[in-house]
Order: sequence, then structure tokens, then C-alpha cells
Amino acid sequence: MNYKEIAQETLNIEALTLLDASKNITDDFVRAVETILACKGKLIVTGVGKSGLIGAKIAATFASTGTPSFFLHPTEALHGDLGVISRDDVVLAISYSGESEELSSILPHVRRFETPLIGMTRDRNSTLAKYSDAVIDVVVKKEACPLDSAPTSSTTLTLALGDALAVCLMRARGFQKSDFASFHPGGALGKKLFIKVKDLMRQDNLPIIKKDTKVKDAIVEISQGRLGTVLIVDDKNKLIALVSDGDIRRALLEDDFSLEDNILKYATMSPKTLDDEDILASEALVLIEEMKIQLLVVTNKNKKIKGVLHIHTLIEKGIS
Repeated sequence: MNYKEIAQETLNIEALTLLDASKNITDDFVRAVETILACKGKLIVTGVGKSGLIGAKIAATFASTGTPSFFLHPTEALHGDLGVISRDDVVLAISYSGESEELSSILPHVRRFETPLIGMTRDRNSTLAKYSDAVIDVVVKKEACPLDSAPTSSTTLTLALGDALAVCLMRARGFQKSDFASFHPGGALGKKLFIKVKDLMRQDNLPIIKKDTKVKDAIVEISQGRLGTVLIVDDKNKLIALVSDGDIRRALLEDDFSLEDNILKYATMSPKTLDDEDILASEALVLIEEMKIQLLVVTNKNKKIKGVLHIHTLIEKGIS
């Protein structure tokens, strides 16, 4: 049995289903978009079985792209949850046949509330279609299932049509990356657009030493500071240099190295600094990578140290 060919056939059938559907977008689809766009309340998605599972995903997509939405199971609606539906809401009901018993049972109640109803079904003569203000066609020539029975092409199309609705609404509302990040503050995009340097920089117990410190004492501070670096300040506590453990290792190779030396002998003078703690952490990462450093010292305009930002911290927090 050639599983590769079976997989290719499955994908081709479903791909052709989507292509056919793209050529048959009706005015009802446009009406559905406009209905949801005008909604002052919530978009309530409902369906049973496979349609319900797809509906839950569609509701999640809407909710994360600027349309307040949640999934309501018809059975739960019949047992008390109909109360969550109001006239300001819009209901998106999904049933491939249009005759799902549980779904059909709640349709009269939805209409009683005068709540706009959008149906997604293959049959415009079905019970669902008759109750709907707009019908989005879910018509497939063939299920990818070899028995032409299990919902495969039809569920793929339903999900894609839900995505199409969501994208239309995003475009209509001018939904931007920053808006998306607001709904996903813990995601990669949210971190990139919202987390600032001040949120991640270390401010306490910084390894700071004076410019007249000896190498042996600086080594102790490097070990205790757990940054692999010490910051060197002048008599006015302004940053003038820094020394890393790598600098010390390289110094050990010099013939005249002494633990009694002044640390400035091996220091990096006038190190790279950042005087704006409000810039995005992702922007700071770009600076760190461009300068090929591991530690960025954050100071005020007068070179007084406010904190440090280590590349390891950025990586651990998922900043990219």
C-alpha cells in the first residue's frame, strides 16, 4: 500500500474543495461579514459533533483576532445556557446537513430573541438555512474519506470559511500586529511588541567596583555577581569600563600578569551602553547581536548605572 500516494490524494481532494469554494463566494457571505461587523455584542458559534469541534476552533480564531466570540454547545443551550444569547449578539450555527436535531431545537429560540443568525450548511433548503438570515454554503463534491462518508473535505472547508470570515473582519477593522499581540501577550509576537528593557534588566546586587580595585578583588566580584562581568565606575559613580571573566582568562596568558594589578589594565574602556530603558527588549537584542556582546549596561544620560541586560535573559524569556 502506497501511503504517500494516499496522503497526496487526500490533500489534493481537500485542496480542490477549497479552490472550488473560492470561486463560489456568494452575497450571503458578504452579508454575514457585515452582520458580524455590526454586532454590538458577541459572536456565538454553535454546532454538534465534528461541526461543533470546528466551531470551537472558529470561535477561538475570532476571539483572538478582535471579534468577541465563544462556542456554545446546543445541548448546553437547551439546558439553561440560552440565557447567554441576547439581541445584541450574532449566532453562527454550523451543520453540514442543516438538520442536526440538537441544533435545530434551539433555532426557534434564537429567532425568538431576534438575534441575527448565520448558517453554515450544504443545503439551502434545510431547517438551518430556513431559519438563517445569511447562509454560507459548505458544498463539497467529495469527501477525502475513501468511503465518502467521514467529514474530511467538508470540515476542512468549514474551517477555512471560518478563517475567511475572520480575515475579512480583521481587514475591515484595520486589525494590526500590535492588536494581535494584545490578545496574545504571552506569545512570541506579544513579547516582541510589548516587553521592554526595564522589564527584564537586572537592577539589584550588581557587581560594581571602583576604578582603583585590584585584579584579585575584581575576580571575587565577578564570581559573586554571577554575570561573568564586573562594572567599573569612577569617583562619581559613572560607568567608565567593564571586565569580563574572558578578559581575565586572556590576561592570565600575559607574562607580566599580577593579581595585584589595577583592574583597569585589563578592562574594556568606554563600553557599549543603553540610556533608554523604555525601548523594546527585542530592539535591545538586535543591538547586542550587532555589537557582538553578551551584556548591555543600561545607564542614565549621565552614565550612572541603572541596570544590566544579559543576552541569556533575553533568550530565556523567548525574546527574538
